[in-house]
Amino acid sequence: MFRPKYPPQDTAPPATVTVPTAYTPAPVQPSVPASVPVAPASNRPTVQLTPGSALALAAGGGAMVLVVGAVLVSMLLAVAITATSVAVCALVIRSILNAERNR
Repeated sequence: MFRPKYPPQDTAPPATVTVPTAYTPAPVQPSVPASVPVAPASNRPTVQLTPGSALALAAGGGAMVLVVGAVLVSMLLAVAITATSVAVCALVIRSILNAERNR
């Protein structure tokens, strides 16, 4: 029950070894300059910014900058608070170890 079951031995004939033949390059065709296709003119209208949409776009960009800045500042503040707490813990542990040595 717990003995492994091996598959039967491979009975396929051995693979034959093929010898590569000499390389014969294909004949080179003379290149004919092809004409470059021109893209058809688009039927879609171009985007035109009105003063109101330009103002909305600028306000959206400004809001995005403020949000990204607030996130980055909060992350920097979190790192600074963590570093300060680790430094305070290191000082407390060092003072405890020094008090034990002096006894």
